[in-house]
Amino acid sequence: MVILHTRSRRKPTSGLYRTHRKKKSYEVGREFTKTTIGEKKVRVVRGLGGNTKIALRQDTKVNVISKGKSKVETVSKVVENKANLQFIRSGIVTKGAVVETKAGKVKITSRPGQDGVLNGVVVE
Repeated sequence: MVILHTRSRRKPTSGLYRTHRKKKSYEVGREFTKTTIGEKKVRVVRGLGGNTKIALRQDTKVNVISKGKSKVETVSKVVENKANLQFIRSGIVTKGAVVETKAGKVKITSRPGQDGVLNGVVVE
């Protein structure tokens, strides 16, 4: 079934709006990519105009920025995720999630399902 970013077909009174046009290709969406910790896997997604996005499915490495320096660290587990408490138990990484590394706790600043990479900053 297609996911569309359009107005709901239902009125607040539970009636139906009249359809005035067909579905448009620029309204098509997709379910978000549940990025987890594991061996690196990516998925290439086609966008409008033939443009591509890289959706990160799994990864164990995170680019950590600390004191103006950048280094690559290995992720051990998801510690905190304010987007959804179930994501902590499932180990799903989203923007704003806090993961545990050898450098300490790292907050993810990139959007892994859109950017295809894990970037983060050290949280004290």
